[in-house]
Amino acid sequence: MKYFNYKGFFTREHVRSLINAFILLALAIIFQFYASAYVDRTPGNPAVDLFLSILPVVNLNLLIVEGALFAIAFSIILVIAKPQYLLFTLKAAAIFIATRAMFIAVTHIGIYPGQINPDVGFFDRIYTGLGLEAGFFFSGHTGLPLLMALILWNKKFWRYAYIIMSIIFGIAVLFAHIHYTMDVLAAPYMTYGIFKMSQYFFAEDYKMTEAA
Repeated sequence: MKYFNYKGFFTREHVRSLINAFILLALAIIFQFYASAYVDRTPGNPAVDLFLSILPVVNLNLLIVEGALFAIAFSIILVIAKPQYLLFTLKAAAIFIATRAMFIAVTHIGIYPGQINPDVGFFDRIYTGLGLEAGFFFSGHTGLPLLMALILWNKKFWRYAYIIMSIIFGIAVLFAHIHYTMDVLAAPYMTYGIFKMSQYFFAEDYKMTEAA
């Protein structure tokens, strides 16, 4: 797997597609910001969750906050290092963020009692500033690593690395009570649907990943 091979990448078509990808991603992030703000103004009531009522509350902020930021940063470096994945990954991530923001806006469930909230440290402020703690359905911690696994499916090492990451994050957010069980269990289904939708809408970009 060759890295940082940008030969033939900066064609007019690729540059135009890259600009479109960043526009889509920016719009998705803005949508997420306003969806999160809307939910903060109109909080709902906590839901009953049989599984969380059994699980003890464990402070896993180091994994959930710093771990998530590290995973995002590493994934960005990985797709920059392997530009054949860059266009499709950016656009698929934009669809993921926008779809989740839509569900956040229409799903007004309150915080589950005993939830472990982010601290006030430097990385915690970045985490909350990016809106990564906002909303419940569906779990971004579980879904985004799985999306990367699907994108890198033909690369066995990365496929399993991201699947394992998704499972670890899914377990962590349940023990910290920052997600309901349905958020974690639904994330793989939602993510797979988003991936297939991205394949359809961005078929040319996906072809580049198949040739990587």
